[in-house]
Amino acid sequence: MLRKILIAGLMLLGAAAPALADGPDLIFKRSTVWKFLTPDHKLAVYGIDDPIVDGVACHYTVPEKGGISGMLGVAEETSDISLACRQVGPIVFKQKFEQGEDMFSQRRSLIFKKMQIVRGCDTKRNVLVYLVYSDKLIEGSPKNSTSTVPIMPWGGTDAPKCADFVEN
Repeated sequence: MLRKILIAGLMLLGAAAPALADGPDLIFKRSTVWKFLTPDHKLAVYGIDDPIVDGVACHYTVPEKGGISGMLGVAEETSDISLACRQVGPIVFKQKFEQGEDMFSQRRSLIFKKMQIVRGCDTKRNVLVYLVYSDKLIEGSPKNSTSTVPIMPWGGTDAPKCADFVEN
């Protein structure tokens, strides 16, 4: 009984953890493995806007386990995540940011794993750099994906310099 209460409490804590960006928008899901009487394994594609850089959108694809553990929300998801970010409008920096600062994070298991999208600036080339990775409390995870967004003029406006918004 105590174990069930502890697990329920941890699930509530994980659900209440604040994300840095607004929640992602589900674009679509595609089944990859059929499961009898339980949800299928799927690949899910999500879109998210950078919360402090207007004009940048990222899309990432994550596997979602089906079966009984996926149905109950206790499956530990794999670390295979792909990422693509693009300029979708004029770039406007709302505030300064640190190199490698979290843009978005999301739990990938009940306790041990978290997916993170972090942002940086290649000051020499005026390019925003986004990195997605999944960390595991015990082992870590070398799986990652990187996407870059060259900051270009948009609609007759000059392109800002990301170097002007990086905190030292």
